[in-house]
Amino acid sequence: MTIKNAAIIVAAGRGHRVGGEIPKQYLDIGGIPVLRHTIEVFLKNPSIDHIQVIIHPDDTKLYENAINGLEIPAPVHGGETRQQSVLNGLEAISELEPEYVFIHDAARPFLDQEILNDLILVVEKEGAVIPALKVTDTIKYMGQDKIDSTLDRNYLYRAQTPQAFRYKAIFMAHRRFENENMTDDSAIAEKSGLKVRIIDGSERNFKITTSEDLTKAEMMIGKTYTDVRTGYGIDVHAFEDGDQVILGGVEIPHTHKLKGHSDADVALHALTDAILGAMALGDIGDHFPPSDDQWKGASSNIFLKHAAEKVYEQDGVIAHVDLTIICEAPKIGPHRDKIRDRISEIIDLDVARVSVKATTTEKLGFTGKREGIMAQAVATIRLPE
Repeated sequence: MTIKNAAIIVAAGRGHRVGGEIPKQYLDIGGIPVLRHTIEVFLKNPSIDHIQVIIHPDDTKLYENAINGLEIPAPVHGGETRQQSVLNGLEAISELEPEYVFIHDAARPFLDQEILNDLILVVEKEGAVIPALKVTDTIKYMGQDKIDSTLDRNYLYRAQTPQAFRYKAIFMAHRRFENENMTDDSAIAEKSGLKVRIIDGSERNFKITTSEDLTKAEMMIGKTYTDVRTGYGIDVHAFEDGDQVILGGVEIPHTHKLKGHSDADVALHALTDAILGAMALGDIGDHFPPSDDQWKGASSNIFLKHAAEKVYEQDGVIAHVDLTIICEAPKIGPHRDKIRDRISEIIDLDVARVSVKATTTEKLGFTGKREGIMAQAVATIRLPE
C-alpha cells in the first residue's frame, strides 16, 4: 500500500511550563484537549491520507481520552528527544511509502487549512517547505555580560510547523543525523543539503508553551467573532520644501516633504481613520486634535497604534487592511514591502493581511500636478458578539 500525503503529529513531549500536572497537549481549551484540536485540522483536509501520532509511553490513557471517537491509526511511542520521536514516526509509516510527509507540533492547534493547503502545493514543487514569520523585533546577540552584536532582522524568520518534505529525503536525513539534537526538522534537512523553501506562516499558528499561551488559546476558542465591520479612511497632504516623505512609517527620499501638524504620514492617517471608522470612534482629529501642540511633529505610528489598541481593548481582531497611495511621485513600488512590514509591526498584524497598493491619477488633479499625495484605506474588523 502506498499513499501520497502523511502527517506526523509529535505529542511525546513532557512540557509542563504551561502549568498543571499533565503535558500541555492534553490540557483542555474550550472543553476539548489541545491534541484533539490539532488532529482534527488534518482530519478535515481531504489531501491528508494518513495521520500518525507520536506519544509518550506514560500518556496512553490521556491519549485515549483525547481521541475518543476519532478513527485514526494507533499511536507510536516517542523517544528521549523530539528528533528521536520524529524518527520513530517516520519509521512507523515506512510501509505506506508516502510521497510527502507533514511534521507538526501537537501544541499548535490553530493551524489554518489555507497554510496546510499551501504547503501541500509547494512541497510538490520544491521538495521541502516550512511556514515561518518574519522577525519584527530587533535581535541582539549577547556575549558574556553585554551585547556582542545586532543581527539583521531582514534575514531572520520564526519557524513554525507543519514542516513538509519528500518522505524519502527527510527519512534519510533523520537516520543520518539521528545522534545529533536539532531543534526542528528543517535544520536536519538543511544539514543534509536539502534546500528548504519558506511560505508565510500565521500568528494564529502559535505553539502553546506557557500559561499565557494557554489563556490566549482559551480566549480564541471561547469567542465567536461574528460582528464584522468595515471602515474607510481618506487623507490628503500637500507638498512643501524638503528632501523626503514619510509614507506608511517609512522614510522615502523625495524632492519635497509633506506638510502637516504631525509627520504628515498621509498613508497612516488614512489607515488610522479606517480602523477608527470601523469601530465607530470618530476620526483621527477627535483623538489627536491638530490644535494640540503635543502632537506637533509626532510620528503617525502613535496614531495608528492607538486605533489598533481600541480594537484590542474590545477583544476584537483586525482581519485585514488595504491601503492605496495616490501620487505621481515618489514611486511606491520599491518601498511597498517595507511599508507592509512597518504597518504589520505597528498594529501586530500578520503581514499577509496587510495590502499596500499605489496608483496615479494620470496627471489629473492636484496629485497629477505633483502638488501633494492622497491615500485611501479600508480596514476589516471582527468583534465578539
